[in-house]
Amino acid sequence: MIKKSLPNETLKDQLRDRANDRLHNFMLVGGKVRGVILRGTRMVREMRENHELGILETLALGHAYLAAGLMSANLKGFDRLSLQIECSGPIEGLVAETNAFGEVRGYLKQVPIPIEKPLADFNLAPFFGAGFLSVTKYMVDAKHPFTGKVMMENGSVAKDLTLYYLKSEQLPTAFNLSIHFDTDGKITGAGGLFLQAMPGVDDETLTAIETIVTKLPSLGIVFSEPREVPAFIAENFSAFSPKILDNRRVEFYCHCNKTTIREMIALFPIDDLQEMATQGPFPLDIRCHHCNTVHQFDADDIQGVYQALVNENK
Repeated sequence: MIKKSLPNETLKDQLRDRANDRLHNFMLVGGKVRGVILRGTRMVREMRENHELGILETLALGHAYLAAGLMSANLKGFDRLSLQIECSGPIEGLVAETNAFGEVRGYLKQVPIPIEKPLADFNLAPFFGAGFLSVTKYMVDAKHPFTGKVMMENGSVAKDLTLYYLKSEQLPTAFNLSIHFDTDGKITGAGGLFLQAMPGVDDETLTAIETIVTKLPSLGIVFSEPREVPAFIAENFSAFSPKILDNRRVEFYCHCNKTTIREMIALFPIDDLQEMATQGPFPLDIRCHHCNTVHQFDADDIQGVYQALVNENK
């Protein structure tokens, strides 16, 4: 993966922003409610820069990145997770993948998203239309991936993920995803909140927490300032004995590189490789969907792949 530099950024800005992008695991009411807060401002900024996205596209894919980052808190070791949306609206669909290391990547199926008139607000429901949201978990100790799917009823990543968890795990869950832009369209803050009630929590407590969540300020605005996440949790959930469990990094990151792409090219039929090696065109540009990095191969690269395959088949 090759990350594009953010405009007008100093090394100090880069180091500070990377250190700030983290997710914090915490619990309330003695473990009866568990939560995750993610600060992902730099992650969404880098995603936008690499994928060359406008405001609408950044909002749609950015919400998916924040959601995937929040869900990575439940992964361990080399477990992975994929969030996918297939829809009939102009967005057409999206993919966001994450792992236990908090690395998030993914893409929109349609860029730019076609619009018929200027946006009146940031309601994405008309752009999703009808569709399905699915979550696939790739657990190291499982023989097969597990996929759960729900029909999108709200046209919102946050609301439809809430529906997914209610149906798949039968646990009351809430997502809050937010990206804030300034008047010039620059991302000033991005973040997300995940809360899930464990069995045994009483309805009165859930109602009280829900009331607080609905009154929370926009996390995009909150994280536009150098606000400490533990202080934010303590301030807003003080009545429920919050306890911070741990925190870990979150980052826009893709493991694609020229070597892995070369291995994919080697899977082509040998006749196709011979034609590519002799006829080109060169350079051959192969773009990774997940991070938009272009990997370039010249005639010697392709000839080397073809010759290696010929030698293997002798």
